[in-house]
Amino acid sequence: MRLIGTLCMGLMLVAGAVYADDAAQPLPKFKLDASRVAVAGLSSGAYMATQMQIAYPELFPNAALIAGGPYGCAEGKLQTALSACMKGQPAPDVAALVKATKQRAASGETGPLKELAHGRVYLLHGTQDAVVAPVVAEAGAHFYEALRNESGLSGLQVDDDGQRAFAHNLPIAATGDDCGKSVSPYLGHCGFDAAGAVFTHLFGHAPHAAAEARGNLQRFDQDALKPGGADAWLASTGYLYVPPDCAAGKRCGLLVAFHGCKQNADAVGQAFVKDAGFNRWADVYDVVILYPQTRASFAPLNPQACWDWWGYSGSNYDTRQGVQPRWVVNAVKSLGLPIRH
Repeated sequence: MRLIGTLCMGLMLVAGAVYADDAAQPLPKFKLDASRVAVAGLSSGAYMATQMQIAYPELFPNAALIAGGPYGCAEGKLQTALSACMKGQPAPDVAALVKATKQRAASGETGPLKELAHGRVYLLHGTQDAVVAPVVAEAGAHFYEALRNESGLSGLQVDDDGQRAFAHNLPIAATGDDCGKSVSPYLGHCGFDAAGAVFTHLFGHAPHAAAEARGNLQRFDQDALKPGGADAWLASTGYLYVPPDCAAGKRCGLLVAFHGCKQNADAVGQAFVKDAGFNRWADVYDVVILYPQTRASFAPLNPQACWDWWGYSGSNYDTRQGVQPRWVVNAVKSLGLPIRH
């Protein structure tokens, strides 16, 4: 995939929203409502979202997983990631993964599962997905359904939306000829507004219809958030979308949106952060959106700039000690999210 070159400097007015390409700045602080916080992601971003939810359920009780599988699926092995966790050959062992998840929570490697008692999980995947097989995504749904059967977790809401005909992409409201394909920038013109569905499932029914986004999309310095100075294998610049009311000081929610492999800004420019559809719904719900960005590397081997869901950043990649999860916690803390100790 051809990498996007240096972004132009200046300000552009696009569809009513201000998209800033000025120098990356530190993250600003907001009045954030800890009861309205969620993670969402596509493909490797979906695996990253479930890792954040299980590692820090007290911070991220709500998650939307698009074309991803169950937590802990790869078990730190790239070959398992490529086979069982993408092709479903063999299908993920959900019972074993649930057992391992409970053990990790009990040991403190991840957060207490009781924090998911009132959480919401929305799982979306297409019947035409040839990259992450439907059986893998269904295993993700079965994983959460099994957790819901655990003592004290009956209030966990699990919505499995797996009967829509689209390929390995994030469906958007516009229509076109790429819904059944998996091609860059992996935004399928399917006539289905996945971003709107994510907001509805995670934050409740919309108070009114979404119009064009009118907030500010700005760049921020990701290097400033390195946990203990450790390399998290992220790009130097990330993106933040701020709805007008949030910028004006209103108490707002927070969504961390993880892109998929080959969908980072170096690969697709601002396509994901501008065109996925999340920003216009953020205005409706008063939700700030954090768009962290990975970077490609060959040592460790991650040429497609995936989020770490198999262990390239270390064996503790999907726990509270993982460098990418700790980076995310640093980021949301910098945005003003109260962190319980």
